[in-house]
Amino acid sequence: MFLSLLKFFTISILAATQVFAAQNFLQKVTNFGTNPTNVGMYVYLPTGLVSSPALIVAVHYCTGTAQAYFSGTQYANLADHYKTFLIVYPNAPDRGGCWDVHTKATLTHNAGGDSQGIASMVHYAVANYGVDSSRVFVTGGSSGGMMTNVLVGAYPDLFKAASAWCGVPYGCFAGPDMWNSACAQGKISKTAQEWGDLVRSGDAGYTGPRPKMQIWHGTADQVLDYNNFGEAIKEWTNVFGYSTTPASTEQNNPLTGWTRSTYGPNFQAISAQDVGHDIPNQANEVLAWFGLTGSTATIAPMTPTTPKITSGGIQTHHELCGG
Repeated sequence: MFLSLLKFFTISILAATQVFAAQNFLQKVTNFGTNPTNVGMYVYLPTGLVSSPALIVAVHYCTGTAQAYFSGTQYANLADHYKTFLIVYPNAPDRGGCWDVHTKATLTHNAGGDSQGIASMVHYAVANYGVDSSRVFVTGGSSGGMMTNVLVGAYPDLFKAASAWCGVPYGCFAGPDMWNSACAQGKISKTAQEWGDLVRSGDAGYTGPRPKMQIWHGTADQVLDYNNFGEAIKEWTNVFGYSTTPASTEQNNPLTGWTRSTYGPNFQAISAQDVGHDIPNQANEVLAWFGLTGSTATIAPMTPTTPKITSGGIQTHHELCGG
């Protein structure tokens, strides 16, 4: 089942490949700290980067790579444009390119798993690139969207805000196996309190502010069922103490057929009508949520081109969840 899904992911990726040009190369970093599962670290530094920059951790989809997410999304281009943030692209150690979002270790603060390796990257970036530790953000799609949920649950002290695309709630994939069919099929349902308690268990001693959370999901997602969107809403509204009824709803925002529901200043959920797992990533919107643009950026669309190759090879991808 898991291998067949990987095949599906790969076919969907190859169906519509785009590559966006960036001015510089990815840089591979080694020996960046505690890294129990050997997660790879790649950094993008725009020319003319300001002092005390912000940091975005951009987490790739299943079957993907750091290089593919760099090449197939606009975050690096936007870094070139604004010069106010750098980007860390983690690379999954799993042979299928998926993230460990299921073990107790990865779901728990400083207990191991892929999440701890990524947390070490944040600490390294703060110490070595002068990153402003109060402006660290994380985003990702599919398996990367799941890891986004995991990181803000297990490491709420590290992140200011998050944007998770076509993922599942924190803790939904918990169990012995990399793939959790019950969660993927939308068959796991909990009360808001139960979901919230799971998030709070990720770092049981933490009492500080929680990172802002934004989630995106297509109603026709056949890989990670749309029911997970509703469960994630229950989870994060409980974490923030919000009602599960949105405070405001905007139709056709940011695209026609998409609905943006805001539950409070720290949580919003965007539903894309009739869109599948290949939901187009809206990088400008993510930056606006992070407070890195002040408003939606008006940068011109990028023309797909040949990506710059770094160590580790090259893989291309279009700007969506993938797998």
